[in-house]
Amino acid sequence: MIENKYMMRENEIRVLAIAVIRSGKQILVSPGRDKVKGEDFYRLPGGGIDFGELSRDGLAREIEEEFGAKLVNVKFLKVVENVFTFNEMRGHEICFVYQADFADQALYKKIELEILDTPGGKALWVDMDKLGLVYPQGALDHLE
Repeated sequence: MIENKYMMRENEIRVLAIAVIRSGKQILVSPGRDKVKGEDFYRLPGGGIDFGELSRDGLAREIEEEFGAKLVNVKFLKVVENVFTFNEMRGHEICFVYQADFADQALYKKIELEILDTPGGKALWVDMDKLGLVYPQGALDHLE
């Protein structure tokens, strides 16, 4: 379980690119836990955009780093903004949300995917109707 992969810093806005990757009625997410709140949640894959990098390029780089995978059928969905508290630390993020598919179809057959750049990190295919709390909030609103 990822505790704080997203390296939050006080008084800083993080700009992220994240992916909604679906397999039928399932979506790829990473489990997380806020120990202070006692809250379990899921997080969509992706990560920070580097200076000078377009969000779509940042998403491709992040998915390559996390899963060693390429994306296809990448489609911009929306931007969501969140101000939140995680393990008693305030965070603020602006997230470019994309829908995409893995180029490698074999990844859809795995129950669990290792997150290569996070020791012990994993992503799971979870039924959309069983997701519960997903961050960033609003990223999955109005999906078909």
